[in-house]
Amino acid sequence: MTNLLRIPGMIDPHVHMRDLEWAHKATFASETAAALAGGYWMVMDMPNTPPVTTTRPAVEQKRAAMQAQAVCDWGFYIGASQDGNEAEYPYIAPLACGLKIYNNATTGTLLIEDQAVRERHYQAWPHGKPIAVHAEDETVDEILALVRQYRKHTHFCHISTQYEIETLRAAKAEGLPISVGVTPHHLYLVEDDIKHLGTLGHMKPTLKRPADRDALWAGIADGVVDVVESDHAPHTLEEKQSSKPPYGVPGLETTLPLMGLAVHEKRITVERLIDLLALNAQRIWRLTPDAATYTLVELESPDLIERSRLRSRCGWSPFEGMKVYGKVREVWIRGTQVYDGEAILVAQGFGRNGMIRDGE
Repeated sequence: MTNLLRIPGMIDPHVHMRDLEWAHKATFASETAAALAGGYWMVMDMPNTPPVTTTRPAVEQKRAAMQAQAVCDWGFYIGASQDGNEAEYPYIAPLACGLKIYNNATTGTLLIEDQAVRERHYQAWPHGKPIAVHAEDETVDEILALVRQYRKHTHFCHISTQYEIETLRAAKAEGLPISVGVTPHHLYLVEDDIKHLGTLGHMKPTLKRPADRDALWAGIADGVVDVVESDHAPHTLEEKQSSKPPYGVPGLETTLPLMGLAVHEKRITVERLIDLLALNAQRIWRLTPDAATYTLVELESPDLIERSRLRSRCGWSPFEGMKVYGKVREVWIRGTQVYDGEAILVAQGFGRNGMIRDGE
């Protein structure tokens, strides 16, 4: 076997694992298995699968289901509600990896477009755990005004345009406590790809122009981008091919191979890959995996993305047919081998809430 790259504690801080009322799309068991196949130690689940994770009962329901099913370590976000759930934060924040505020492109009580409501959530959320935001275009400036005022670390999810990258580059130069995530689909796909992807390319934020894609790569090159996150959002193929296709694409199993392709194309170094997929997320979320938590990856041999080999329950990928680099050979968590490149080696329930430290 060729030399294997060792990556310590890979984290995907932006996934939608479904389950609960959307278990027909995917389950915590199926998607944490997909996470192991993608090389991850830990994934962080977003709050917008019904019932939305905004209250203590919803938190307890999700936590119990994840504890029973997960095969990798996990965390979950609390959702900020336009109806006002700030009084819940002292009780539920200690269990969570952060607060998620949807400022654009979502539905129901999670969409917050009123700046005064956003400010109430910023004021109430405790220091120490990031606020993750969906903010597009000029909304990025509105969120930065709150960061400037409250100095609470804010992670900008799935940034997709040149304007957003340039705005956040300036904010970092100003010294604001922020971090930036981008997705592989915005790095490797553009709006013209919709012609052949059809509804499989239906996502939020939408695919953008080549100039925007190039700006994201420039942000990776100069350090503006901290994390490559999958925004893994599985839907059934039947749903995606319907007359009203939902937004979202799977990505847990393709993110590492696509970044391995970036190494092969000399867009990034191996060291930068490790930063983008592991070390920077560990720093932002204040996580320290033990030395026996790591992934071994073969970067030198090409591989093909094929839907028949995917573990995610949805069973499709917008990257199907692409030649990539980054075959996961082994995943170890806390000294236990959990994946051998072919099979999951632990039972459901092995995974832990990675945000709860020993003794807490």
